[in-house]
Amino acid sequence: MHTRLLITVAALTGGQLALAANADLKPLRDALTHHVSFDEKLDADFSRGDAKMYTTGTSPKGQPPMQPADVIKVVPGAGKFGGALQVTKKNPFRPSWKGPGIIDYQTANWSGTVSIWLRITPDEDLEPGYCDPLQIVGGDTKKGFIFLEWSKDETPREFRFAIRPRVELWNPQNKDWAKLTDAERPAVNLKRTPFSRTRWTHAVFTFDRLNAGKAGVGKLYLDGKLQGTIKDWDLTFGWEADKVQLVLSSSYVGFMDDLAVFNRALSEHEVAQLHALPKGVSSLR
Repeated sequence: MHTRLLITVAALTGGQLALAANADLKPLRDALTHHVSFDEKLDADFSRGDAKMYTTGTSPKGQPPMQPADVIKVVPGAGKFGGALQVTKKNPFRPSWKGPGIIDYQTANWSGTVSIWLRITPDEDLEPGYCDPLQIVGGDTKKGFIFLEWSKDETPREFRFAIRPRVELWNPQNKDWAKLTDAERPAVNLKRTPFSRTRWTHAVFTFDRLNAGKAGVGKLYLDGKLQGTIKDWDLTFGWEADKVQLVLSSSYVGFMDDLAVFNRALSEHEVAQLHALPKGVSSLR
């Protein structure tokens, strides 16, 4: 009888732990607005807005027409979780999703989080020039611009997360971005990073209280760990909500997986939870 009681208690404890773990993930689940697994398709698996992926861009003048399928494709089994998006060479196409419902731009106290897994060796895989694996845009970049970026000329190439507000607030003299010091950029600037084509790296950025003057904060995480913070800038934008888009692969060459968007700035604990999900963001659904 004593043995049976121990087994029963252990079973109940295991069930309770499972329920507790599920409840612990509920805040992440409730905040999720968009998830693209890239397992079988380019459209989102889950979205509170438009799930369809759009492509923008045209072939350079005088060159034969290029099709997205030539350079942007889903590769089954190649991802961190299931399939992955592969970009085979620098190209003019920009996979994108419309903002409303996914990234609900607010004119005051705007917050959110974007998560993506990347597999790339930047100094070997990228072609010359800037590379932005992910951007949030709202039309005129002088009125605001959020992006992840590899630098243009440095060796090794530097990795950045930038929140650029209205240009007159951060760069009134219109200085060249490449020639600015780290202190002059509203960005997290990393000289060395773990990115490699032989392993997946998890990149997450959060933005909190944008369009609230100098209360705005941005944070960059790699593999679940905080890398740096953007603060003490007037992070005020001038966007129109219906023009906001989430954009991938500006000059990117490599693999991407498990894109996700959340409607608030996740905490450091929640980013670590996100990083540890056994099946990626699909674990939340």
